[in-house]
Amino acid sequence: MIGAIAGDIVGSVHEGDGIKTKDFPLFTNSSVFTDDSVLTVALADTILTGTPYTENLKNFYRWYPDAGYGASFRRWAQGIHSEPYNSWGNGAAMRISPAGYAFDDLETVLARAEEFTVITHSHPEGIKGGQSVAAATFLALTGRTKAEIRHFIENRFGYDLSRHVDEIRPAYVFDVSCQGTVPPAIRSFLDSSDYEDAIRNAVSLGGDADTLACITGGIAQAFYGEIPSVIQEKVYSILDLRLKSITRRFMAQYCEQ
Repeated sequence: MIGAIAGDIVGSVHEGDGIKTKDFPLFTNSSVFTDDSVLTVALADTILTGTPYTENLKNFYRWYPDAGYGASFRRWAQGIHSEPYNSWGNGAAMRISPAGYAFDDLETVLARAEEFTVITHSHPEGIKGGQSVAAATFLALTGRTKAEIRHFIENRFGYDLSRHVDEIRPAYVFDVSCQGTVPPAIRSFLDSSDYEDAIRNAVSLGGDADTLACITGGIAQAFYGEIPSVIQEKVYSILDLRLKSITRRFMAQYCEQ
């Protein structure tokens, strides 16, 4: 899951800036973790400890109130009640990668991804977004080819993954929906040569860069294996002690290949 967190941090300085090139520094002095990383780690902690995800989402929001959450999630996290708010936003997909690592078969991954997603994102597009990213991560982790991953995602979820990332890039704009984020994020992985190239593909689309790269990065880590040590070291230097500790524990338990 550190692949997802790294993608978030790399993309954090490019969110909404319209970048359309793969030629950029991976990290700058302004690189930070955002809500994508915070809520991904919250899910990892739920899987590790059994703490209900609803409780963890609200706890992690209180611990990191300025991480860049959307307005609907912020209202939900601050509220007394915990009913879902029918969201179709890409938050469903950005935080789900731990589910692709932690369970032993595809149907369980899909079921648990839905369970974790509907807490907030109960709209069918939100559920589809969360399930598709978890499934792609699981399939990548268990040795499926890129062609097999694409075939499954297109047939199970109806996403169009036919266009190369170079075809998507010129006209792509900032989009916070699952349906507008998940297909280009998956395609950024499909058209990559290694983990770093996948992240550069996602950021270069010029949209919601941290979320695109977070989604892409989780899948790319599962497919390519270990993240380059220089990237891991930089990520761990940016995370605080709580996020770093949970990430290391989850990596040790579920991400060793």
